[in-house]
Amino acid sequence: MEECISVFDMLKIGVGPSSSHTLGPWRAAERFLSELREQNQLSHTQKVQVDLYGSLSLTGKGHATDLAVMLGLSGQDPEYIPVQNIDGIITHIKTQHQLHLGGEIHIDFNPEQNIIFNKNFLPFHANALTFTAYFSDEKNYSSTFYSIGGGFVVKEDRPNAKKKVEIKRTFPFPIQNADELLKYTQTQNKSISEIVLENEKSMRSEAEISSELMRVWNTMLECMYIGCHTEGVLPGGLNVRRRAFDMHQNLIGELPYNNPQEWLEVIRKTEVKFRQILKWVSCFALAVNEVNAALGRVVTAPTNGSAGVIPAVLMYYMVIENHQAGEKEIKQFLMVAGEIGSIFKKGSTISAAMGGCQAEIGVSSAMAAAALCEVMGGTADQVLMAAEIAMEHHLGLTCDPIGGLVQVPCIERNTMGAIKAINAAELAMETDAKNAKVPLDKVIDTMWKTAQDMNSKYKETSEGGLAITVNMADC
Repeated sequence: MEECISVFDMLKIGVGPSSSHTLGPWRAAERFLSELREQNQLSHTQKVQVDLYGSLSLTGKGHATDLAVMLGLSGQDPEYIPVQNIDGIITHIKTQHQLHLGGEIHIDFNPEQNIIFNKNFLPFHANALTFTAYFSDEKNYSSTFYSIGGGFVVKEDRPNAKKKVEIKRTFPFPIQNADELLKYTQTQNKSISEIVLENEKSMRSEAEISSELMRVWNTMLECMYIGCHTEGVLPGGLNVRRRAFDMHQNLIGELPYNNPQEWLEVIRKTEVKFRQILKWVSCFALAVNEVNAALGRVVTAPTNGSAGVIPAVLMYYMVIENHQAGEKEIKQFLMVAGEIGSIFKKGSTISAAMGGCQAEIGVSSAMAAAALCEVMGGTADQVLMAAEIAMEHHLGLTCDPIGGLVQVPCIERNTMGAIKAINAAELAMETDAKNAKVPLDKVIDTMWKTAQDMNSKYKETSEGGLAITVNMADC
């Protein structure tokens, strides 16, 4: 049976800085609580230990994995928690050595002792974590989870887990690869976004789909707005100064506005010169990933580390290409982006711990390129070509975050991914699809083979590349 992934699986709302190292472990903690409740053991729990393995251990501090598991075990939801409450909750746990397990009972919990960073890798996946609960009758229960990228979490003993498959639903147009998607557009005489919509309608009403897509977009818009209006230094020790604030000030001047929607309209009315276009796109991408690095709320697209590409490209379309674009185009854009991301997940990976940064920035650039191409009037063939072009020029991109932080080079890479996405869409629009030399499915297969060949130290371990050539103490 084929894997059916919703747009909302690919575009999740959560808290930064990482979907695989923050959101995934957070969701794993929630699932562990659910298992304890199912066994009626939550109220009998006296102690919880968390073991982090592989990439989660090697870059866990920089990616706030330890904070994520504490927040998850506390019963907090990453989609809805007021981000301003995070510091208070974590400070209480660290100073009082107490955790409000599942929001129901208080247990002793010292992060220095109860969260263990194990550098060894478990064989199933590079991102593994095990929760162990100790009960009042001296018995215990352990459960191991794997964060496979984009906030997706699986267990090894689940049927089809080795294929990274969670069978939840059946779509009227099941899609496993780009070729199948293209054939549906031809036989059904529909665009890619229309095929995606039909699949989504098999799970929820069209009104609900519309509402959720706009909630995703409004979260992206608010994230860009916050990033453009927040100055200072990012947390973590690298002393990275926020740049979106100054760049935004230089671009927008003194025009008045009071909220994200008014801000969008002001930018649309601003006379944008050619050389400013790249600055605006970079500003939007920087803004999102600076918010992400500061544990702000973002949309995984398809990951937190690459969360700035799709919002930046969609904003580019709305403020540069089409000032009349509204809900219709926003929803169309997001549906295409989500579908392209799901095809990459099925055929390769969206986890940097498995495939390097090509699996994050590369995939997000392909998603954005495809989406931009469709809203600009590209055919289905050209949309898939745009995705292929974008990924082709990210192949082999390594993941080597300095200090394990999603800051350098991650934040700037989002600006590059956004620019490449726009370029890829433009190239595809100017190309006859009959002349395409590399099908999207071939580049996805190549990406996966490249990921398998890549040295493990370049897969989100901070043991290679910039992470070791740049001394964090000198930053």
